[in-house]
Amino acid sequence: MSTPTRIDPGRLPAVVRDFLAAHAAHDVDAALPAYTDDAVVVDEARPHRGKAEIADWMSRSAAEYTYTTELTGAARVDDEHWIVTHHLEGDFPGGVVDLHYAFTLRGDRIAGLTIAP
Repeated sequence: MSTPTRIDPGRLPAVVRDFLAAHAAHDVDAALPAYTDDAVVVDEARPHRGKAEIADWMSRSAAEYTYTTELTGAARVDDEHWIVTHHLEGDFPGGVVDLHYAFTLRGDRIAGLTIAP
């Protein structure tokens, strides 16, 4: 992989922008079409494989805590890899965190997403 290059968030691929908007709105039905059928999401070091597990993860994570989120950065690694940084504040342990969303695209869909500090 190449070194990430900071970009304006408006230059993120449409599928990433659409997913982020649906995710922020806690709209599982709008977010799910962004994924490939065999996509893998890793959050809190736990993998969620396929759309059914991803839908379950999104539903649980949306209900678990209350928080605000602000997009603070975006970077392009290459045509298939993109990184988005969000600043979160809320009632989760620690109360404040910057999370990096590392996307792997396959065509015009998300094949992989890893979320980590």
